Amino acid sequence: MELARETRNPIRKLYFWTLHWSETQYALPALILLSFAESSFFPIPPDVLLIAMCFATPKRWVTYAFWCTVASVLGGILGWYIGWGLWEGVGQPIVHFYHGEEIMAKVDALYDKYGFIGILVAAITPIPYKVFTIASGVFRFDLLQLIGASILGRGIRFFVVAGLIRWSGPSVRPFIEKHFELVMVAFGLLGVLGFLAIKFVPH
Repeated sequence: MELARETRNPIRKLYFWTLHWSETQYALPALILLSFAESSFFPIPPDVLLIAMCFATPKRWVTYAFWCTVASVLGGILGWYIGWGLWEGVGQPIVHFYHGEEIMAKVDALYDKYGFIGILVAAITPIPYKVFTIASGVFRFDLLQLIGASILGRGIRFFVVAGLIRWSGPSVRPFIEKHFELVMVAFGLLGVLGFLAIKFVPH
């Protein structure tokens, strides 16, 4: 926590604070909780904590990526059930929070046109996965296909991220810490591009 105290930049404080917790016994439960929540309602991607944990303990990158994937898939199932049975009370407010009402029809069109592949693309890319999981329940998309695509897609995403940090961490870490504000902006832009990707898909 000394690095967090040395800087007055709130974003860098958050980074060093996260990095500190990634070295404690609570790191894995925090990663699991964040991964689970992000798949159905929470806005912050688990990649940030996953990267910090892989920096802290590179040899455990497989374990971290595995649990990140498992929790994300389970969170996706929750998102499906929210759309299927809790749309008016829970799902609709979540979609409204992300200004995703106009996106719902586009999601339906993606299902009709691409099916399994549409979910797989959403699981890997910056397209907001929570929108797909909730919409899949609203439109009664096959749950088993959702689970299969989630395991494959989220697994690819998290294992690639963790693997890259494992093998290039020592050289990448100084850049991330030096330009952390730009990294955070990049994550934000990816989220925006994800929403735009859904919004402008033709019917």
